[in-house]
Amino acid sequence: MRIFVAVFAALLTLGLVAFGVVVAQKNTGSAPVTASAAPVSSSQNTVAAAGGEKAPQQLAETTNTPAPFAPAAVVQNNTTAVAPAFPPPTVAPKPVAACNNPDALGLSRLIEIDTTGGPAFGTQHFKQYDFLRDKEVALTFDDGPWPGNTPMVLKALQDSCTKATFFEIGEHATWRPDLAKALAAAGMTIGSHTWSHKDLAKNPYAKDVEQAKQEIEMGVSAVHMAVGGPTAPFFRFPDLQQPRDAMAYLGTRNIAIFSTDIDTFDFKLRKPEDVVKSAMTKLAKSGKGILLMHDFQHNTAEAMPELLRQLKAGGYKIVHMVPKEPATTLAKYDDMVRSRDKYSTSNNARSESSIIKTISE
Repeated sequence: MRIFVAVFAALLTLGLVAFGVVVAQKNTGSAPVTASAAPVSSSQNTVAAAGGEKAPQQLAETTNTPAPFAPAAVVQNNTTAVAPAFPPPTVAPKPVAACNNPDALGLSRLIEIDTTGGPAFGTQHFKQYDFLRDKEVALTFDDGPWPGNTPMVLKALQDSCTKATFFEIGEHATWRPDLAKALAAAGMTIGSHTWSHKDLAKNPYAKDVEQAKQEIEMGVSAVHMAVGGPTAPFFRFPDLQQPRDAMAYLGTRNIAIFSTDIDTFDFKLRKPEDVVKSAMTKLAKSGKGILLMHDFQHNTAEAMPELLRQLKAGGYKIVHMVPKEPATTLAKYDDMVRSRDKYSTSNNARSESSIIKTISE
């Protein structure tokens, strides 16, 4: 009898335990694990242990939103690198200005020059950076600004919807800052050509680098002050004489040096037609080039309309050079330029418009 009671009690206990397991499973909502359940692959996304949250890939799929961007592997120079999640922004090239004159020469290309370290251009002296393509011409002018002549050159350029680079003498710029401002307002590039056109390869400048620096820097300061705004860190040596010490100094100032590809020698010519012939004959031989002329010369100013017409007829394209960064001046040389105008600090301190007015015309 005792044995029967013990067996009955054991069976009752087992039944109660089984009943409790079933109830617990129903309360938690989990399915019983069976031998036929498929194993979870290690390559699949799994449910997070805490809170049962879905992994990012599962969330993207169930909410119909794109999965997070995965960087792609790219090969550069035979090495594998990871591309950025989003492509870097690109800098749009500066547009060439539109021209309303269908017969004008216009501009074909605008190029930006990084003057860091003082790179040198012009194959007459420097061969490394020959940036012009076949039939391309860069127009450059020296020794201005000059009354009468510079306005004539500017008008011809504007009538042809084209642009040029002007290497101005600092002293000339201080005499006629209105001309320098007019060039800048028209979108011309303005560089410098020393303070007073001294040959820096000759003494005393060749022996004394400080005097050469002063001639260079006063020119930079004077042109900048005359324009009253940004100028280019572009420099051309007078007579294309480029002493090594002065070139090294310009490198420390991040000022680019320009020689030329084609020198028209317009300062030796007396007739406008001779200037045109010189330029076109030399261009026909070289096929392209940085063209050196002088807006100081009246015959050159008179030649410009016909020269631009023949460049157009000959299929030449004009390239305009601009700097990546503007020129900077040094306070020491700014003061030297100001001190040259000894009589303008007191009696002439007022603006011209406040003093002079047209009352009848």
